[in-house]
Amino acid sequence: MSTRMPALSLVALPGRRKATLELAKDIEKRGFSGIYCPSLSDGMALCEALALVTHELRFGTSIAPIYTRHTVDFAQTVSFIHEISNGRFDFGVGVSHAPALSRLGLTGGQPLADMRKFVSDLRAVPRAGELPRLVLAALRPKMVALAEEIAGGLVFANGVRSHMGLSLQALSPQARADPNFFIGNMIPTCISEDREAAKNVNRRTLTSYALLPNYRQYWKESGYPEEMTAVENCLAENRLDDVPKCLSDRWLADTTLFGTATEVRDGIEAWFDAGIRCPIIVPSSVVGNQMTAFAEFFAIW
Repeated sequence: MSTRMPALSLVALPGRRKATLELAKDIEKRGFSGIYCPSLSDGMALCEALALVTHELRFGTSIAPIYTRHTVDFAQTVSFIHEISNGRFDFGVGVSHAPALSRLGLTGGQPLADMRKFVSDLRAVPRAGELPRLVLAALRPKMVALAEEIAGGLVFANGVRSHMGLSLQALSPQARADPNFFIGNMIPTCISEDREAAKNVNRRTLTSYALLPNYRQYWKESGYPEEMTAVENCLAENRLDDVPKCLSDRWLADTTLFGTATEVRDGIEAWFDAGIRCPIIVPSSVVGNQMTAFAEFFAIW
């Protein structure tokens, strides 16, 4: 059996925050390669706590939306986490999505230009201290290339495995060969002997992403134009309940992991082989909550 261990995506939900920190200690003890915190809830606060309750594990945000805090505030916070963790923290940032920003009363701009300015401004903050490795959230080639130009890595979310070779061609051979250049992908994962039930869990997880135009464009380019066109027809006809029906099993198998322990383990290996140095497992369960999903994932190792 392979010794290549994935990382795990962790969220500290209200009422379970102390339990989440205990879970983080367990993740480190079990030898997983890292913990990465999505924008759901306060990933920055969780990372600050992870710096104190773990000792060797790498961890980071994946992602922190660049529009939600002032750059000075970001610089001071991430430098603090970087220092107290002895350099184990990765600051993953992204431009988020228009609907998510709209709910916060925020408006995004031009993704590439805004990201370039954010990184420049972050590094120019005076007296903030040493900054951590920057990791850019990316889907399409221009942002992938920008991650090499101005940062130390990139992270996909819900990337397409069969398309990953083409996506990574936007990087130079040097970056693709550099083990210190972070290449991650967040992968929805559900383990169950009932494969149909596991597929349905992942399909529900990704339905909200299928409503986002930038994801649909990426998935079209990645070999799934029929599925995404069908989603767009549903949206145009206000048939939102039919969107999950448009997400084919072939597409689901190319973007998520589901099924038995062996299938999921083999799928993780396939993601490593596709060029993802750090698969980030986002566990869900057919029968329970996040804690149940983690217990199921631990059991396959």
